[in-house]
Amino acid sequence: MPVDLTLARVAAIAGAGCAAGCINAIVGSGTLISFPTLVAVGFDKIPANIANTIGLTPGSASAATAQRRELVGQSRRVKRLAPFSIAGAGLGASLVLLLSPKVFQRVVPFLVLVGVVLVAVQPKLQARLRARRATADLPLSGDEHHGLALRAAVFATGVYGGYFGAGQGVILMGVLGSMIDDALPRLNATKNVLAGFANGTAATIFIVRGAGFGGSVPWAAAGIVAASSILGGQLGARVSRRIPARMLRALIIMVGLTVSIRMILAF
Repeated sequence: MPVDLTLARVAAIAGAGCAAGCINAIVGSGTLISFPTLVAVGFDKIPANIANTIGLTPGSASAATAQRRELVGQSRRVKRLAPFSIAGAGLGASLVLLLSPKVFQRVVPFLVLVGVVLVAVQPKLQARLRARRATADLPLSGDEHHGLALRAAVFATGVYGGYFGAGQGVILMGVLGSMIDDALPRLNATKNVLAGFANGTAATIFIVRGAGFGGSVPWAAAGIVAASSILGGQLGARVSRRIPARMLRALIIMVGLTVSIRMILAF
């Protein structure tokens, strides 16, 4: 049944899209704002998920564009990891057609908690990475040592991101921070690029196979989220650049714990 997009509903969707784009650029988990808002204004869960995924993709691209400075020197890393994020997201988006949401609802909170733990212990893990690389005479900023495990983890996160994505950024930050010895703002920029590829892949599948998801794509809602998330992505990228590494880590942990608790309580 079509949703009547009154001025109040448009304003609510736009506000949620802007907030989601901003939060995604800083820590991730913006979906927890935009998706419930779309459901609250009258969309069924699957159309809301489709509109949300399509709409937040430009926001991820906006954040990545605003973080060009942090992405300098990371082109090789992104090229190595992006295909795995894309492949995972393609599988995750396809699973929307095949699996009950309850399958992921029971697993996701614990995946996010794993990401939170990885972010929390990141300084110690990176210290160990430095020690190992120094002993093996490897570049201190390289990530080749965890090549296979890193790619597998990015792929798995992409699967989840393509399926739903709330907390995807927290999990990605945990994965990247535990396996790559680099500054947190730079890893955050990498996270935004990879999340953007995941969202873009899922959005493409949703658009192409929209009829298979119970009807046509809710373009009006997706367009509102897209426009507002672009603004939010720009704002979030600038805020993240000004946040000290310790505060950024604490914020990621706080958001991750909140996401996990909310998801656990939901069922």
